[in-house]
Amino acid sequence: MAQERVVVIGAGIGGLAAALRLAHAGFDTTVLERASRPGGKMRAVPVGDRAVEAGPTLFTMRWVFEELFADCGAQLAERVSLAPAHLLARHAWSRDERLDLFADIEASAEAIATFAGSREADGYRRFCARSAEVYRTLEGPFIREGRTGPAGLAQRVGLSGLGDLWRIQPFTTLWSALGAYFRDPRLLQLFGRYATYCGASPFTAPATLMLVAHVEQAGVWTVAGGLSGLARAVADLAAERGAMLRYGAEVERILTGGGRVIGVRLTDGTVVAADRVVCNADCAALGAGLLGTEASAAGEHLAPGERSLSAVTICAEAVATGFPLAHHTVFFSRDYRSEFDALLRARRLPDDPTVYICAQDRDAAGAAPQGSERLLMLVNAPADGREKPLTPSETETCERNLIRRVQACGLALDFTSSAVMTTPRDFDALFPGTGGALYGRAAQGWATTFKRAGARTALPGLYLAGGSIHPGPGVPMAAQSGRLAAAAILDDRDSTARSRVVATRGGTSMR
Repeated sequence: MAQERVVVIGAGIGGLAAALRLAHAGFDTTVLERASRPGGKMRAVPVGDRAVEAGPTLFTMRWVFEELFADCGAQLAERVSLAPAHLLARHAWSRDERLDLFADIEASAEAIATFAGSREADGYRRFCARSAEVYRTLEGPFIREGRTGPAGLAQRVGLSGLGDLWRIQPFTTLWSALGAYFRDPRLLQLFGRYATYCGASPFTAPATLMLVAHVEQAGVWTVAGGLSGLARAVADLAAERGAMLRYGAEVERILTGGGRVIGVRLTDGTVVAADRVVCNADCAALGAGLLGTEASAAGEHLAPGERSLSAVTICAEAVATGFPLAHHTVFFSRDYRSEFDALLRARRLPDDPTVYICAQDRDAAGAAPQGSERLLMLVNAPADGREKPLTPSETETCERNLIRRVQACGLALDFTSSAVMTTPRDFDALFPGTGGALYGRAAQGWATTFKRAGARTALPGLYLAGGSIHPGPGVPMAAQSGRLAAAAILDDRDSTARSRVVATRGGTSMR
């Protein structure tokens, strides 16, 4: 039997995970990526004479990649150098208000007790227990399984698990749920920030996002070479398993014939035939018809208010003084609700933004390097890059407000080379159809999770992967979507192989 041909559109981590698994399973697998390297949002940009990670910087849920590599006869630890982080992140509100969180719950509780009192420390312990319960409830039936709706999720957990589903408060917002554990507004702000991991507001995101706390406590690692290096490791292994990776190859259209996918056409006119296609583009790109009208029904049309947040990022080399940066540091605004009102209601950059800085030359313990260091600085922004791109005046104001916020906490930055700024318009250009949204559909309300498309589509032969697909955004979740897409293809292939035509009077061909 001839090898089935699979084309994977996009070498983001979801597409790479699917390509690796399918190549290992014997499919004739081709990855088509319009950029010059793999990774998608897991990218680095040149600043001065060094590369600065310009995308995701947090590596969690290591088991997703360990299982992916093991399924393909390899070991993650032999391909990627990982260092566990004892200090998860440093948080600051002013020169005198700082709080470190640690991988060890009791160490964090002691820090919170010193920062905000024993009542808040006890609330933190209860919060950790609940976040672990939320994660345990959802990992098997939701994260590991294919797409499922509320009824399907309830069916998967069974009658004995319905109480668990109710206890994780699926109909409550994250902000209101946090009020059961914390009274200190700074801690509400700190743990409410988990909503931004999905590009959402803590005031509208579902309480189930508290599972992020457990994910971080289960392990945060720094990756040698950054997360763009992790993407390269997956791409290299896929190539070793037989996948062909073609860069500078932009797909113009998904081709159909006889009611199913038959291949793709590139912008240079080249046609690549395929029996199945995995689309690792954002779902909004499909919905906008950017890959052809036949495939558009598999995507979604998002109004600006339905999109996740975007960001303004600044990659730079600088000498940092006056504040002890950790590998991950967050400088919080003075008024979180006003910040999100500006972002999501007024659709503008806030005057006082929360600032995230990844100090990439600091080790997991936060030891400072000599001289200048590589920094990724990020503030949230509306995903209006297509409709309302930022003006030069707005980007200058954004940079001033960022510097003002970190200076209020004591950090001084002396830039040693020209910085590289990326705006929502730039993100829309990098990832067409998104408006700059970095996480697909915004997590607003309990039902949002079930609105994400799954691996299979109504168009036979077309499958989906990526951060805008189930089970959601973030590096491990996007990789898991690729694993689920590959699993769906393997299952569909096996189902077809078992379904043979039978010459039985009045009968039908059965699995």
